[in-house]
Order: sequence, then C-alpha cells, then structure tokens
Amino acid sequence: MKRFSEKYIITKDMEWEELGGGVSRKFLGYDNQIMMVRVKFEKGALGSPHQHFHTQATFCVSGKFEFEIDGVKQIVEAGDGVYIEPNLLHSAVCLEEGELIDTFSPVREDFLSGDGVSYFGDKNSK
Repeated sequence: MKRFSEKYIITKDMEWEELGGGVSRKFLGYDNQIMMVRVKFEKGALGSPHQHFHTQATFCVSGKFEFEIDGVKQIVEAGDGVYIEPNLLHSAVCLEEGELIDTFSPVREDFLSGDGVSYFGDKNSK
C-alpha cells in the first residue's frame, strides 16, 4: 500500500470512487499523519452513525447537510466547518446535493485498504 499521495492532485483527471448509497469520493492528499478527501453526496445520502479514533475536520463546499455529533444536531451549509473529536459518535444526512472536504488525522488506513466504508451503504447500490 502506498504511504503518501502525489505532490499535486488534479481532480479533473480523476474518476469518482463510488462508495454506494449516493456517496462518492476522491483522495486529495495523504501521508501517515493526515488525509484529505473530497466527498460528493446525492440528496438523501446518509453517513450512518459511526465513530473512529481519528480527529476529523470537515469543510462544506456546497449543498446542505444535517450533522449529528455526540447527540447534537446542526444544519451545515456551503462555507461552514465541522470539527469532530476522536471517538465521538457522528452522522450526516445530505439535505441538498453537495460536497464536503473531510480531513483526518492520522490517515484513514481503512480508506486506503480498499475495504468498503460501511457507514455509506453498499458499494454496489445507488
């Protein structure tokens, strides 16, 4: 498994990786310490409740999302940010089609391994 990304990531030259459930992604850069991912959501797509030991910071590029972090719900729109401490239960539902930029520390090894991301649904469904 490659331990770091290329120095320049030109997203127009990349295909979206379909995760299922109306969610797809592109990796924007990573090494052992940090990972940034562009995530596209169709309206109604769900990031089911989950938790992980990574620190997560998310920037809403477009659309509208309802996040729930540790039992507290908040609507997030283009230009807003979200900070998720390690091990907090969190989820999101896409209210209006949009994109998020997720940043994790350390790197999400589970994303790089090619395993399905269970909280986005079945990779074979849309």
